[in-house]
Amino acid sequence: MTKILVLYHSNTKNTQRMAELIAEGARQLERTEVRLRSIDEADDSDLDWCDGMALGSPTNYGCVSWQMKQWWDQQPIENWGKRDGKIGCVFSSAGAWGGGQEWTCMALMSILINYGFLVFGLTDYSGVKFSAHYGAISAGMPAEEREREACRRLGRRLSEWTATMIHGREDAHPLNQTYERFKDLGK
Repeated sequence: MTKILVLYHSNTKNTQRMAELIAEGARQLERTEVRLRSIDEADDSDLDWCDGMALGSPTNYGCVSWQMKQWWDQQPIENWGKRDGKIGCVFSSAGAWGGGQEWTCMALMSILINYGFLVFGLTDYSGVKFSAHYGAISAGMPAEEREREACRRLGRRLSEWTATMIHGREDAHPLNQTYERFKDLGK
């Protein structure tokens, strides 16, 4: 069983909605169990449990929320090095396009990398001129189908990579899937 944790902080429920969609996408792969947790209810036992994690934060002043940063800063030092080789990806919402979501995604990836997670980007397009290369992003609530699909696809891909890399499931490899990977690229 592939175990996926979707861990997030949300100020206005926008990032929470993204987390729900990512969890929905992660469940699309058979033999996948998903835990959806806000940082208010999660603890390091969730980190021990998971094989892969999607980490999400609102973009506050162009970066990770202080609450998310504090949650990681307060992890016991004994956890250092215990996460090596787990699979990770990221997501963020902000008040507007160009609000710093990709910077926030890069900061979230840096947190995961420091804990030994192997992180990935998403090459798929979920709409015309829309992808989640650095992670799923949204301006406010993910209202457009391309935003929702980017979240679902990120969760699905997390399950695929985790099942492949952690459990050796070649059938789960992204290149072995039959769904459409590239919507109209807008070329």
